[in-house]
Amino acid sequence: MNDTRMNTRYPPLIIGAHWLTLLLLAGVYALIELRTFFPKDSDPRELMKAWHFMLGLTVLLVTLARLGVRHRTRLAGIEPPPPAWQQSLATLGHIVLYIFLVGMPLLGWVTLSLKGKPIPFFGLELPALAAADKPLGKEFESIHELIGNIGYYLIGLHALAALYHHHFLHDNSLLRMLPAKRAAWLAARSARRSS
Repeated sequence: MNDTRMNTRYPPLIIGAHWLTLLLLAGVYALIELRTFFPKDSDPRELMKAWHFMLGLTVLLVTLARLGVRHRTRLAGIEPPPPAWQQSLATLGHIVLYIFLVGMPLLGWVTLSLKGKPIPFFGLELPALAAADKPLGKEFESIHELIGNIGYYLIGLHALAALYHHHFLHDNSLLRMLPAKRAAWLAARSARRSS
């Protein structure tokens, strides 16, 4: 791939991690919402909660790996460059998203620890991060749930911002994060529409 094209898109590893994170988050949210269809303490409900936690921890691992790659990689800039205030707002939005992606799984881990529950991770049992304290665990669970609900808005705003940049500002924000073939198809389609 030539240097020009590489400079207009994110590296494949970051693109893959981005879309994997989206799929994992869809699973995390679906599991915690669908559990309510089953009676409390039933096997299906407990299984969904365990998978919710395991996928949440997977989000944490993927996010930490992604941050490591981001730190070592020069990322493609938006073309045409946005105004400084818009770039600052985008940076703030990404920081908030990363805090969410790292903080929520850790908060869930602490919550299970405080409630004295096992911390499953694909056949392993992870160590508790705090001594059992059920009343405090209930408080942490409420905070985890509140931030989880806020997460719907964070994810939605992130998606809307990408679509706004693509369809109204006509920059390459969205194209930088799409797989190569999809980005080329979408760029060609946009070019046909604007001509």
